[in-house]
Amino acid sequence: MIAMQQAESSMPAKQVDGRRIATDELGFQPDPSKWSPAVAECLAAYEAIALDTDHWTMIRFVRNGYEQRLAVSEARWLLKAMKESLGAELGTRRYLHRLFSHGYGPERCKIVGMTMPSKVMLDV
Repeated sequence: MIAMQQAESSMPAKQVDGRRIATDELGFQPDPSKWSPAVAECLAAYEAIALDTDHWTMIRFVRNGYEQRLAVSEARWLLKAMKESLGAELGTRRYLHRLFSHGYGPERCKIVGMTMPSKVMLDV
């Protein structure tokens, strides 16, 4: 069961499978270790995104990169890695924008369970 709730503090929270998932005031998770596919579904629903196979391919790609480096990748690095791993057709800003129309930081990083990228305004 997925439900949205307001925590006692000023930090919004989401209820996922009986667990409270904290987010900051912008909807990013302060603790990426609390992420799960169910959390991704909840956060995507809050952003009005219906996750499909392409979204999950990108979510797994970004999540794997984050878990290897423990850092949020800037868009230019991400696009280069996408081209190398997924091919030139999927390694484009246009492809990312089709999946996450409000951008790399505002939507995708939230859904993937990462903190906000430091250069979010300059990214995709």
